[in-house]
Amino acid sequence: MKGIGKTLLLIGASSDIGRATALIYAEAGWDVLLAGRNRSAVQREADDISARTGANVMVHELDILTTSRFEDFVGVVSPLPDTAVCVVGELGEQSRAERELEHAAMIMRTNFEGPALLLGLLAERFAARGSGTIVGISSVAGDRGRASNYVYGAAKAGLTAFLSGLRNRLSGSGVRVLTVKPGFVRTRMTNTMKLPPLLTAEPREVAQRIFAVAEGGRGGDVVYVRPIWRPLMTVIRSIPEPIFKRLRL
Repeated sequence: MKGIGKTLLLIGASSDIGRATALIYAEAGWDVLLAGRNRSAVQREADDISARTGANVMVHELDILTTSRFEDFVGVVSPLPDTAVCVVGELGEQSRAERELEHAAMIMRTNFEGPALLLGLLAERFAARGSGTIVGISSVAGDRGRASNYVYGAAKAGLTAFLSGLRNRLSGSGVRVLTVKPGFVRTRMTNTMKLPPLLTAEPREVAQRIFAVAEGGRGGDVVYVRPIWRPLMTVIRSIPEPIFKRLRL
């Protein structure tokens, strides 16, 4: 799985999972392209990763909500990466999203529209080349809508469906499309939440799982970072709607 001569594109580079994933790839000898909306923050990450690993790390400025710039971005990314990982996500506030249309739209666009459109463009480039791996970070929240976060969950459900369709269409093209569902992760996004230890991963744990699946071929096409999530979400999806709607999950 050593990546001499290989390149990773990491979208969402200043996030905790993004930083950990970029570091894992750099440690394995990959060149790394970091993309994020705050260029100075991404540059700090690039400098730190390069200093730690000696890897070649380059920076691109990209706002996942500025979809009109995606085609230009994909056109200038050089070299065309071997693997593209999108870890962009925004939990937002469910109660605020219920009251404010703009906040709900931001959650939906950040978690679904932007990542789906960008990964779709990259997939076309990969398909034309005949090789490449696309990794989209979705969420167990998209497995079934719950009162506590259904705006975020709906967006992640959309991303999961998009990646599934993309994977189906590109089967046999030489392009792999992977869906990774981390579950709870101890990050800045969740630092105000009380998280169950058994169900909660660390950013480096998520990064290691991404690398193992994307580059080692272990884990299938849809991956729950902690395996316990798969049977748990199977049970939650199987609860009849008349019962489920009375629950507060």
